[in-house]
Amino acid sequence: MKLLRVGATGAERPAVLDEGGRLRDLGDALEGADFTGDFFADHGIERIRAALAGGGLPELDGAALRVGPPVARPGKVVCIGLNYRDHAAESGAEIPAEPVVFMKAPNTVVGPFDEVLIPRNSVKTDWEVELAVVIGRTARYLESREAALDVVAGYAISNDVSEREFQLERGGQWDKGKSCETFNPLGPWLVTPDEIADPQNLGLRLWVNGVLRQDGDTKNMIFDVAEIIRYLSWFMVLEPGDVVNTGTPAGVALGGFPYLKEGDVLELEIDGLGRQRQSMGQA
Repeated sequence: MKLLRVGATGAERPAVLDEGGRLRDLGDALEGADFTGDFFADHGIERIRAALAGGGLPELDGAALRVGPPVARPGKVVCIGLNYRDHAAESGAEIPAEPVVFMKAPNTVVGPFDEVLIPRNSVKTDWEVELAVVIGRTARYLESREAALDVVAGYAISNDVSEREFQLERGGQWDKGKSCETFNPLGPWLVTPDEIADPQNLGLRLWVNGVLRQDGDTKNMIFDVAEIIRYLSWFMVLEPGDVVNTGTPAGVALGGFPYLKEGDVLELEIDGLGRQRQSMGQA
């Protein structure tokens, strides 16, 4: 299934795309529930399947509605850095022996077509197309790769927007170059695992002003999705609704391209997960 949330910021309604690609309203069928961690933990995906199978869901005019992030305010956004060999090389970094882990503030998550704001005093705002994993069940001390994949609620496109001066040149943790407002467009859909045969066989691409900058494949991850989730569960409890960004391939501005400026346009896509588009504004 392809799940999404539509409507004005703060007033999104849950929806689903049916087999014909029509947008169906889930608000009444789910009795006002939203795509939160509690919803996923309480067999929410099964409730959506039943509602869709039962028919009668009202059709929505997708062209007239804003698309919000497919998860309502995740508890945390956990990120994996330097997870593609080509990106590590362009960053001048060694191949990590274990996953590089950092966090983004949950309020960075915005819709896939929302404006992204360049922070005040920023001169090095950058892009990163990434496969995002949304957690559907509590994960702690997972023993196997199979157990790790079993906690996945679905997959989505994430743009891990970054301010490189704040991240790398101002001292301290990476987080302050990652947590500026609007720095994590997510969506348009949360695609359930039954529609993604292999999360390690997905092409991902990003264009800046119509010029292709990133063109990678998840098969080239250093640490794959199963290992990332298993590994993280030994250092923190992953909870339903959490988002895990799994790293980006080469082609970011840090590798030698001009950094973003007001008016630039980003377009992102991942096979089977849809497409994003953002215009750059100024905070």
